[in-house]
Amino acid sequence: MMCGRSIDHDSTLAYFLENVTIRTGGKAVMSSNRQKKLPSIPDTERSARLREVFDDLQELNKHIPVIVEGKKDASALRSIGLMGDIITLHNGQDLYEFCDDVAQRHDRVVLLLDWDRKGEDLNRILSHNLKGHWEEFSSFRELLKILCQKEIKDIEGIPALLRRLEGNETAWQ
Repeated sequence: MMCGRSIDHDSTLAYFLENVTIRTGGKAVMSSNRQKKLPSIPDTERSARLREVFDDLQELNKHIPVIVEGKKDASALRSIGLMGDIITLHNGQDLYEFCDDVAQRHDRVVLLLDWDRKGEDLNRILSHNLKGHWEEFSSFRELLKILCQKEIKDIEGIPALLRRLEGNETAWQ
């Protein structure tokens, strides 16, 4: 601690590696996270926030089902640690039958559809047909859209995004 402030050495090191140019022999050699495969400060913050969102979603999913578009989305959520009921939209029913079935079986659900054009259209239809079942959990999808930025537009891409943001290629645990 210096002058009453603590110094975060990991953040300082990450900033240094991201932004400092080392001059050798008159030529600039960049030290960057692309060369070292170290995550930048914003990436680590985004991954930490994504983890927080999924920690909360894991707890919620113990009692409340999550609706996703397809099997790959469900598989991605399982790989992140969701253990509860995950309902896939594409299961042979038309949308209205699907919504009616869900509304009869569950009082509350989390809608976690992709945020590409098709996903937005499906989200609009399901939101309308499941009115009163999903609204209190709408922040999950909105937070994921914000945290994933424009890098991905689907649930199935989240595990790979997390690995990239964390600077490693191992499975998320």
